Amino acid sequence: MQERLNYMKIAPELIGAVLNLKKAVDRSGLDHRLIHLVNLRASQINGCSYCVDMHTREARRDGESEQRVHLVSAWRESPLYTERERAAFAWTERLTNISDGPVEDALYAEMLEHFSEEELVQLSVLVGLINVWNRIAIPFRSVHPVVSDQEIAAA
Repeated sequence: MQERLNYMKIAPELIGAVLNLKKAVDRSGLDHRLIHLVNLRASQINGCSYCVDMHTREARRDGESEQRVHLVSAWRESPLYTERERAAFAWTERLTNISDGPVEDALYAEMLEHFSEEELVQLSVLVGLINVWNRIAIPFRSVHPVVSDQEIAAA
């Protein structure tokens, strides 16, 4: 796998705007561990190895357990996640696969049981943003770093 181009070098102003949106989402008040898990789930769905790697590392760095990180793709079958996290995963999957049809009223109502309207907007922007990153990283073949088991253990 070889990177096709360095989009940060090619379009720094545009990518800078995306980075500024990321900073705004990070400051929005959403829990950073939830942000990492949502980013990880959307990146898994989209098949973005660069982002899966990055968000796995960030989640671990910020205190997520290895088991919770590993089981994000199977969250429905695992008791490790809160109802709020489960709702966030369902929302993430639905918005990431938005071409499958409209967001159902039942899912929207469920979301409002776990998130305020403001948080739901924040979560929706987060999901949109990670999908933007995936849609930039995948076609230009962003390559995640290759690290040794020792480096992982030391992190």
